[in-house]
Amino acid sequence: QVQLRESGGGLVQAGGSLRLSCAASGRTFSIYAMGWFRQAPGKEREFVAALNWSGSNTYYADSVKGRFTISRDNGKNTGYLQMNSLKPEDTAVYYCAADRYISLAPKEYDYWGQGTPVTVSS
Repeated sequence: QVQLRESGGGLVQAGGSLRLSCAASGRTFSIYAMGWFRQAPGKEREFVAALNWSGSNTYYADSVKGRFTISRDNGKNTGYLQMNSLKPEDTAVYYCAADRYISLAPKEYDYWGQGTPVTVSS
């Protein structure tokens, strides 16, 4: 079992930045791939970014490529999502997830945090 807890969400103006954190506890975080997903009101949960256990392979949704950066510090059992040049359409609840294998599909992830809300005002 892995427990995940996100933090760092909030209200920011368009063009601003936020860094989300995902603190892991339980089993060894370093063996798990990590993903970030988001869900806006009335919409399905969508893929944002993912990286493998070592951080050597990363994947991004086209909508965030060049603006968001996913990373991890296995020594601190923490993952991150740096979000720059935020847009109103980035407004959503952001979730981190972990699984043994990297995937872009939410249904492939076994472990989820409770989510942290991000609101980008225009």
